[in-house]
Amino acid sequence: MMALILTQIDGAFSLHSSLTLVSGLMICWGFCNFVMLQFTTAPYGRYSRSGWGAMVPAKLAWFLQELPSFIVPLLIVLGRYEDFHKMNIHDKALIGIFLAHYFHRTFIFPLRIKGGKPIPLFPFLVAMFFCSVNGAVQTYGVLLRNSEIRHWCPHARFYSGILMFLGGMYINIRSDVILTRLKDQSEGTYKIPRGFLFEYVSGANFLGEIVEWIGFSVACFNVPSVAFAVFTLCNIGPRALHHHRFYRQKFEDYPKTRKALIPFIL
Repeated sequence: MMALILTQIDGAFSLHSSLTLVSGLMICWGFCNFVMLQFTTAPYGRYSRSGWGAMVPAKLAWFLQELPSFIVPLLIVLGRYEDFHKMNIHDKALIGIFLAHYFHRTFIFPLRIKGGKPIPLFPFLVAMFFCSVNGAVQTYGVLLRNSEIRHWCPHARFYSGILMFLGGMYINIRSDVILTRLKDQSEGTYKIPRGFLFEYVSGANFLGEIVEWIGFSVACFNVPSVAFAVFTLCNIGPRALHHHRFYRQKFEDYPKTRKALIPFIL
């Protein structure tokens, strides 16, 4: 859907202008969410509550809302396969790691959810819309980057960004596994996460995802990827602070030196 919209927009504006516009709107959306999340919590997961529409089972919601981020890039690549075939190995790698993240998020992560709280319809639909938009914007962003600077790729920046992405992905997945096992052991009740980066921060999984997309933006070095990194930070950064507050209020013995998101700092 978003790919078709961007194609139609391209008739009136250049694709570059369209991507810049959508990226700017994404940053504005992220900042608005950041401000709103200073006063409330996003209504899903442990903060799920009524008043936001019918409830969608957690596994189904995560699968469906993340699916566009995997399917949309594939459809764009298939539709513009000649452009993709001409891309250099660096740009193909960027699309590849984006797909790898969302393959895990779509097809593996939901299967690990056990007893998750249902997600209200409204935030579920908003998430699905965002994933559709972002999947198209990031893919077209790499395609456009390829057409403009195909032979320009500062290796140090590119590879450092890729390493950041892979490191963040490892942190994110390992932290999710720790939380899943903890939930299995606690039979639905909340316990203090232990081990790995949870010894330093309450939101190790969020830290990992933020590092991922900052790394992606460093490697891509374009406006859409920076917009996505900003949007991610604005949305799940506050959620890490909410989790930290939740744990400190719930557990008297919660580690005093543990921070919310950034070890030893925040």
